[in-house]
Order: sequence, then C-alpha cells, then structure tokens
Amino acid sequence: PDCLHVPFPTSEFAVAFDTASLLSAKRALAPFPLLWKIKRFFKIGSEKKLKESIDVINRLAGDLIKQRRLNGLTGKNNDLISRFMAVVAEDDDEYLRDIVVSFLLAGRDTVASGLTGFFWLLSHHPKVENRIREELDRVMGSGFDIATASLVETREMVYLHAALYESMRLYPPVQFDSKFALNDDILSDGTFVKRGTRVTYHPYAMGRMSRIWGPDYQEFKPQRWLDSEGKFRPENPTRYPVFQAGARVCVGKEMAIMAMKSVAAAMVKRFDTRVAGPGSTETALRFAPGLTATVNGGLPVFIQERKA
Repeated sequence: PDCLHVPFPTSEFAVAFDTASLLSAKRALAPFPLLWKIKRFFKIGSEKKLKESIDVINRLAGDLIKQRRLNGLTGKNNDLISRFMAVVAEDDDEYLRDIVVSFLLAGRDTVASGLTGFFWLLSHHPKVENRIREELDRVMGSGFDIATASLVETREMVYLHAALYESMRLYPPVQFDSKFALNDDILSDGTFVKRGTRVTYHPYAMGRMSRIWGPDYQEFKPQRWLDSEGKFRPENPTRYPVFQAGARVCVGKEMAIMAMKSVAAAMVKRFDTRVAGPGSTETALRFAPGLTATVNGGLPVFIQERKA
C-alpha cells in the first residue's frame, strides 16, 4: 500500500536489488569481460557498487530469516519462506538466504515485466481484451464487487492463460539467457560445444521465428494456444523457452503464472488501461539493459475505472 506515493520512503532492499540486477546484466553485456574482473579485483567502480548492493541484500535477507526463527514457526506461517525453513537445517541460514534471494530474483521483476508486455499488447488489441472480460464475467460473475479471483476461478481462466503465454512469446520477461557447458557436447544439429563454452539462447528472437510459429508469427493471437475444444495446448519448452526447459525449468513457473493471472484478471475486469505517450504506437516499445526486459523510461498508461 502507498508504494507509489511519492513521500513513501524508498526501500533499501529494493534499491540494492535493482542496482545489483542492473550491474550484473552489464557484466553479461560487457565486450571485454576482463575489464569488470579487474575492477572486481581492485574493488572499484561498478564492481564496488555491486558488492555493496549484494552485501545489503544478503544482510536484509538474513535479518528476515533470523527474525522468523526468533518468532518461531507455527501452523499460521504458510508462506514460501516458512515452507523452506521447515525443511532446511537450522544451522544453514546461508543456504536458506540464497534460496530467498533466488526466488526474489526470479519472480520479482519477471512478473512485472511479463505484465507490462501483456497490458501493452492488450491496449492495442481490444477484441482480445473483450474476450478476456467475457471469460472473467463467466467465471467470476458480471459485477465489480469481487476484487480478486479465487484459486479455482483463476484455473478456469483458459483464454486469459493463453493470452499471457502469447504475450510472453512476443515479449518474454527474460529476452536472452546463457548456459555454460560442463563437458564437451554436441548439439542436435551436430555443432560441437567445447567444455566451458558459453551458449546463449534468445527467447525474444525465437518468439519471432516463422519456422517455429508460422507465417503469422508477428500477430498477437492467444487462440494459437487453444485446441479445437478451447482447452489450453502447451508448446514444447524447447520451442518456447520462456520458462527454460528440462532440468533447468523454472521452479516458480506455476506461481508466476498464477500471480500474473490474478493481477491481470483484477485489472482487466475493473479498469480500462490504455498506453499513453510514446508507447502508444506498436513500434515504440524499447527496452533498457537489465536481467529482465524493462521498458526504457517505464510504460505510462491511462487507467479508468469501468462503470457497471
């Protein structure tokens, strides 16, 4: 509450998290990795700021865990941290802290990024928006008195589910990612990969390949994710690596989708959202460097409450 209110105090954790994310992304984009390694060795410049930010994150995450342990775990504590604390040894707070930070890194900005692309596309596709509203009225009722959907209702929102998957095909929260080969390997096309080689894949580009999605790959079409009976039809994760694939598939995938559906349902049902300013044209969306796809300068919108 009040987090968008100007006088509201800035979160030390949020600032440190944003700084660490940005500087980590700049590492990956650096044309000469040796440069940031030298700065890290001498603890200067951006590497000094990165270390300071990581120290803040670790300290605050550690304090949260310590406070939770002092308060004790009861049946009322059913949040994610409590669940992990119940199965992680009490003397391994560092491991628990890393889990907390990993989940925050994976879910904090990615959900926001995914919703940004979704609402931008929805602003330009009123027919899709109307169909989502028809589904919401059928599942939740036609009034505006119900602010949020239940878990069961959220699972029944098949078309909204498809629309979110389609929006992330065009605007994935993580536009590219890399892996490093543990051993010598050979890709499916016969390409030899030497041990230690960095292999990068690009979900943003893959979502725009006609040989994967057909000649209408540029179109925003949620129905491509539905079968003839209107049921959701998932795509092979190697063709749609938004949540990665195989042993490295995102462990928070279902939680992220549920969060996005809950927010999208609440917003679409009660409000009209239209992009304002430069982002109002379909060719104007530009992204800033970062671990997640963040719209450069933010995405200003007009929000108007709907009338019953």
